[in-house]
Amino acid sequence: MSHEDATHGPAPLGSVDPDPMHRAVDALAAALHEYVQTAVGVRAEFGAAEADEDPRVLALENRVGQLNAAVFDALHDGLGMHPDLTSSVWEGDDEEPEHAHDAPEGAVPAEVFYLGFVVADPAPGSPGTLDGVVELLDESGADVAQRLFDGGYEVAEWATSRGAAVEFGDDDLDDELEDEAADEDDTDGDDPLGGAR
Repeated sequence: MSHEDATHGPAPLGSVDPDPMHRAVDALAAALHEYVQTAVGVRAEFGAAEADEDPRVLALENRVGQLNAAVFDALHDGLGMHPDLTSSVWEGDDEEPEHAHDAPEGAVPAEVFYLGFVVADPAPGSPGTLDGVVELLDESGADVAQRLFDGGYEVAEWATSRGAAVEFGDDDLDDELEDEAADEDDTDGDDPLGGAR
């Protein structure tokens, strides 16, 4: 849908049929209930790490992700809005976030951002591997980090990981990365910190 149409315009829409939006939400809710039932069953048979990687669980996570996109599309197509309905926000915790970063004096506090992918094994005979996915994402991550840096952002850290979100703020790992950075002969100092993990 074009962002130039009336749906995205400044005028109120008036009468809007909400049924497609409700149908998309109902399909997502059904998939989430199915995920819970499946996850409970899988966890009864396997340990937590194995359950996370169980093909039934991964397939349902992929399905939920697709249905999240369908809800977004239904709201976007019907209302011209860009809803953020998949962020996880924990309220009521006054402690400093686990992944908080020390920002330079005068800078705003840093936050951690994630972009996740669920990638299946390539088809038989394909030259691609899941390890190749890490390499591809690492190359893309370097490009994104540089673009952020060029846009005036302070990129404190970035990393590519497989299977779980990166745990930022590990002092030993930070020291190791600083040593690696010092060993590289980078005289301009303009490259954001990052790489595969």
